[in-house]
Amino acid sequence: MRVLGIETSCDETAAAVVTEEGDVLSDVVRSQVALHAPYGGVVPEVAARDHARAVVPVVREALARAGVAAADLDGVAVTSRPGLAGALLVGLQAAKGLAWAAGKPLVGVDHLVGHLLAVFLRRDGAPAPEERPAFPYVALLASGGHTAIYRVDGPSLGAIRELGATRDDAAGEAFDKVAKLLGLGYPGGPVVDRLAAEGDAAAAAEAVPAVMARKESLEFSFSGIKSAVARHVAKRGRPEGQALNDLCAAFQGAVVDALVQKTVRAARSEGVERVVLAGGVAANRGLRAKMAAACARRGLALFVPPFASCTDNGAMIAYAGALRLAAGERDTLDLAPETRTALPRVTRKGGGAR
Repeated sequence: MRVLGIETSCDETAAAVVTEEGDVLSDVVRSQVALHAPYGGVVPEVAARDHARAVVPVVREALARAGVAAADLDGVAVTSRPGLAGALLVGLQAAKGLAWAAGKPLVGVDHLVGHLLAVFLRRDGAPAPEERPAFPYVALLASGGHTAIYRVDGPSLGAIRELGATRDDAAGEAFDKVAKLLGLGYPGGPVVDRLAAEGDAAAAAEAVPAVMARKESLEFSFSGIKSAVARHVAKRGRPEGQALNDLCAAFQGAVVDALVQKTVRAARSEGVERVVLAGGVAANRGLRAKMAAACARRGLALFVPPFASCTDNGAMIAYAGALRLAAGERDTLDLAPETRTALPRVTRKGGGAR
């Protein structure tokens, strides 16, 4: 089975052709970072308009690299939720038009499910069996728009259960906001990660509080640490040189410690021996290193996708769609965009007692 996946949920226009075994035949991603950088974040209207310009060329390139025509496909998968409404609509309309014209089945994919299954993608040759987890596993999904821990018992919506999530900012959002405070540009995550590698977290520890340190909770809150950095900058000005590296190291260390500790705690409380990283923040080197060390100490098997499978891409959407098609599922041309995930939430947004 060969399935075309189209992803336009935020600021990447992506398309890929993938088999139901996870073999990536092509994967094309067109980033909008340069368009949004002057604004310090994603502008929904700008994103939607650029998707409209790019989606057809990106799809054509994905088909060409895979060496297939639309008639050779077994189906078309498209991100239908969650995301920016206008951006999602562009991808949906393109997928519907292609599916209708080629007489192929259409399936919508929840963007978060795509991330949670991206670990199964086979890029540049099939991975060894131990590089692909068995169900169940506990997954940390951390990105610019989402941060949550899930128990994944299978690829369907009903087999995925949220164990804890952020009450406010996502981890990637916190990275970008702190980077903006420090004058590091957008997107900020990769820059903070690079500078943190040269810093000493202990030298700036007083400026950065722990993140939701209550041991019994699997929830996160990143608004406090962002505000702490803002107060530090307002009082002392933007740091430079080694002081900047140290502050980045302290900030990243606090965020990563919370992500690692709570993910490991979730795996142990669920009695699950496998942990998966997913989402754009899974590309963070500090997170990868600390999660690997923590899992090794506790006898947990860690599975981390390659960088190309962490950030938004069409391959994860094609793969999740291929599994839906293989299960006999189909959507109609009435499929509409939804800004929220279909995965049930257990974490309530905002502060206060739980």
